[in-house]
Amino acid sequence: MSTGRIRVLIADDEKNITKLLAYNIGLLGYEAIIARDGKECIECLESAAVNAVLLDLNIPKMNGLEVLTYIKEKYPQIPVIMVTAVHDITTAVKAIKIGAYEYITKPVELDRLVTILKTALTVQDLHNQTSVLKNQLRTSELFPDIIGESKRIKEVCSVCEWVMQREVNVLILGESGTGKELLAQAIHKGGNRKSEPFVPVNCAAINNELADSLLFGHKKGSFTGATEDRIGYFEQADKGTLFLDEVGDMDLDIQAKVLRVLEEKKIRRVGEKSERKIDFRLISATNLNFSIAVAEKSFRKDLYFRLEEYPIHMPSLRERPEDISMLANYFLKDFCKANKIEEMNFSEEVVNLLTNYSWPGNIRELKNVVQRAAIQNTGAVIESILLSNIEAPNQTSTTSETPIEAPIVMVTDDGVTLLDNIEKEAIQQAYDLADGNASEAAKMLGISRATIYRKLKKFKLEKGYPG
Repeated sequence: MSTGRIRVLIADDEKNITKLLAYNIGLLGYEAIIARDGKECIECLESAAVNAVLLDLNIPKMNGLEVLTYIKEKYPQIPVIMVTAVHDITTAVKAIKIGAYEYITKPVELDRLVTILKTALTVQDLHNQTSVLKNQLRTSELFPDIIGESKRIKEVCSVCEWVMQREVNVLILGESGTGKELLAQAIHKGGNRKSEPFVPVNCAAINNELADSLLFGHKKGSFTGATEDRIGYFEQADKGTLFLDEVGDMDLDIQAKVLRVLEEKKIRRVGEKSERKIDFRLISATNLNFSIAVAEKSFRKDLYFRLEEYPIHMPSLRERPEDISMLANYFLKDFCKANKIEEMNFSEEVVNLLTNYSWPGNIRELKNVVQRAAIQNTGAVIESILLSNIEAPNQTSTTSETPIEAPIVMVTDDGVTLLDNIEKEAIQQAYDLADGNASEAAKMLGISRATIYRKLKKFKLEKGYPG
């Protein structure tokens, strides 16, 4: 049975009856709450957590059947035992049909009442446990890739369950590596468009020259290199879901084009004169602070309001520390299975170290750390682990190294100067070593794909630009 003291509400205007019932309920270890009329009974239900109700049929202000109807509508999980001085079969049947758990007559046989009350509370407890298990099963089905049992992640999943069935544009906010795309996929798979395409687009990788072709498609022969017709991302997502990842890194010129499509739900392929109607759901994600971006006019306010019809914040790993060990064990087990090696475990010291670390790279960083530890480990238990010395955002670093994502500055007599040339040189070297592969260069530097695309654009280091 559920923990915490059980409260039984007694609704009866006869003082001697309520005193007797309250005394016997107290002997069971339960707390008795007294209501003298129907309205007071409802007020008690609305102001306190009640586990069961003993309800007299003939009470002032509202009769028992009226109160019973209200309880079954508002609090259907609460068992109600009707108590009456008159044995009336017709009324008893009516009460049971409305939802009464049992119908007993006065004078009340206390032993029978105790048995009925205990049984009703047991049934209620089993029903509650079943509901919890059903909710857990539904959550695991809807969010198979979202690992965690913390309050924060459960709140996110609960919000997503609501938004899945509603045709609103969703904006997922959160730091890099928190699992925003996994959440977007879950929203798509749990919604009405689940049998249609889910089309992810990395907005940071789209430049102005190719934007129209990539987003809206092109007709064969419309420009040099257009050797065949191409369907753009928006059209690929027709009837399904378009996921704009790193939407905050989208150029202003592209933002204007995307806004027009969101308003009109029409696109025109490059080289074509006629427009095509499209029907899609939009989910966007970013780690950008839109308040700053809109104020600095690097992101259009009108597009922002289009995107964030329903915002969802994906918590960072340090906001859900109770999930860290679960995630680490999941990644470790998955790595061992994928590489066909014996299962490993973490020592208690390593678990504590993982739990207390700030995880600036969030889940992506945790996965990398776990995999490296598994590769280097030779036994069944991982006794030590190597963590990055990069601190999480808004936290003071205890090391002398500075992550490349952070602003690199030098204090001089003239003030603070951004050392763009140092950052540019580091990115150029990694980009050259990776033979122009941005993703490989990002791995070398320990930064996200979105960050390196943004830096490549900033310093004009992309292929096709003068280096």
